[in-house]
Amino acid sequence: MPELVSLYGEVCKLAGGGDLTSRYLSMWNPPAFMSGCTQVAWIKETPALIRNYDHYPKWFEGVMLKSNWLRPVIGISDCNWGLLDGMNSSGLCASLNFGGRNVVGEGFGIPLVIRYLLETCENVEEAVKSLKRIPVHMAYNVMLMDREGNYATLFLGPDRPATLVNKQACTNHQGDIEWPEYAFETQTIERERAVENYLKDKKLDLNSLCEKFLQPPLHQFGKKKSFGTLYSAAWFPETGKVKLFWKGKELNQSFSKFTEKQITVQITNQPESLIY
Repeated sequence: MPELVSLYGEVCKLAGGGDLTSRYLSMWNPPAFMSGCTQVAWIKETPALIRNYDHYPKWFEGVMLKSNWLRPVIGISDCNWGLLDGMNSSGLCASLNFGGRNVVGEGFGIPLVIRYLLETCENVEEAVKSLKRIPVHMAYNVMLMDREGNYATLFLGPDRPATLVNKQACTNHQGDIEWPEYAFETQTIERERAVENYLKDKKLDLNSLCEKFLQPPLHQFGKKKSFGTLYSAAWFPETGKVKLFWKGKELNQSFSKFTEKQITVQITNQPESLIY
């Protein structure tokens, strides 16, 4: 990712420099981590990339950042300068989730790769080419959408080439279930089947689909779980707008009107509050 080298140097300097800081910010061979997440490419009247992000609240930064480094980008921050999902000023949207495979190898953490795609690519075609050549350290699924309504889903891993698949819905597995315990815990099959059925419903509109993301099985958080849905997001490539939403609350931002603010969200069945 040569285009990021100069920016990486600046970020390291701002963070105080040093070996440990620089290695952390490089996201090369980071510690293994897992998340849940459901992703959908909505291609009807108003194209949108919609997703739930499922993770542990204490490991979530809770920051939506609008930056103008190599180009204007809005995204949900992770590892300080990486992104969980986001969109650039050209209308390219990208989102990640864990691929549900218990493999670890040499490569970059996916949040930095998502940042790279949005800083350097104009459309889905360019982003796919980049993803096929950048090594990642774990199994990840990445969903892309651009201003023309094109979309793509890729299965990534450290032990095999990136695979482009024809899927509008993506949860936490890559084809066959390879980690049954994880699949059971996160309900990856149940969530994928639910979304696929929603997409088949000709009466379902965008707002109704977003409501489904706030309900089981897509929305996760049980009394016995500390791992679950932290936010839902809808990225709109045609208009440059994004909506984060929870039950009874939403946050709307755009490239043309991005307002700095702080909101507090109570996560269902949990004592923690998230501050954005």
